[in-house]
Amino acid sequence: MGLDVALLLISLGVILVSAGFFTNGVEWLGRKLRLTEGAVGSILAAVGTAMPETVIPLIAILLGGGEVGEEIGIGAILGAPFMLGTLALLISGGAVLAFRRTRLEPDPCVIRRDLFFFLVVYTLAIAAAFLPRPLKLVVALGLVVAYIYFVYETITRGRTLDQEEGECEPLYLCKKLDNPPLVLVIVQVILAFSGIVAGAKVFVDGVADLSDILGVPAFVFSLLVAPLATEMPEKFNSVIWLAQRKDTMALGNITGAMVFQSSVIPAIGMILTPWVLTETAFLSALLALASGLVTYLLLLRRGFLDARLLVAYGGVFYAAFVAAVLTGTIG
Repeated sequence: MGLDVALLLISLGVILVSAGFFTNGVEWLGRKLRLTEGAVGSILAAVGTAMPETVIPLIAILLGGGEVGEEIGIGAILGAPFMLGTLALLISGGAVLAFRRTRLEPDPCVIRRDLFFFLVVYTLAIAAAFLPRPLKLVVALGLVVAYIYFVYETITRGRTLDQEEGECEPLYLCKKLDNPPLVLVIVQVILAFSGIVAGAKVFVDGVADLSDILGVPAFVFSLLVAPLATEMPEKFNSVIWLAQRKDTMALGNITGAMVFQSSVIPAIGMILTPWVLTETAFLSALLALASGLVTYLLLLRRGFLDARLLVAYGGVFYAAFVAAVLTGTIG
């Protein structure tokens, strides 16, 4: 068991470090291709930080082996929106309070747009579990199209990164060069992605072994453990931006990831699995939707967010799920 835990921790470290290299490389790739700052910051960087959560379910489903692999994959898919909609908001609210503020004042139009997309696409993704297989595939296609439209809206109308919000860090493979060659940028992106895939494969195997040893369902273990660790890039970035009073960037980092994790990734799950959800899966999804809806309504009514409320309902929704799982209230 000790070896399994060690491998699990090492694989998580490999995933997160690789994700950092991937994000850095993708940002430089955007510069080399002369993409807009909005495309680099809001799309390419967001996909980079979402790589761990994205790759783990893919590896679990494709290489995890049968029913257990599918359980781990679906758990990771649904765990990401749940963690972002509950624990990430709690951490954001707690960070603001630690910085001796009580209000988060992002651009309400930007965050409401993100949350509106999230509420719509995630509701469709969960409702698809009741549909026959052919209609599930139609919904999957619709979710991908919806995310493409979201990307278009973000690039053309959303707030983009500018010079005042931080420059791109030097390329990690050659920090001494102010303008690294394109070939090195591509090499870093490929190596980082390979590290993410390798780490995800070891992580999936470790989750399956540990869940069997501890007698914990693989789905529940992966839903609670995998997203908690792999969402760290988003949480860490948000805390940094909150410290700099860049509330739109901080919350947008979370809500934008929620849109991606509730549209493209569930679509992949529908294509690769029967997409049959357990009571545990439905509860995690309903709590994520409830938290997103509360945040949306607060912004709609007030135009800002009270950090104390974020801590309160983010913590309550997260604790409710953990309590239901640990007490065996749900199966």
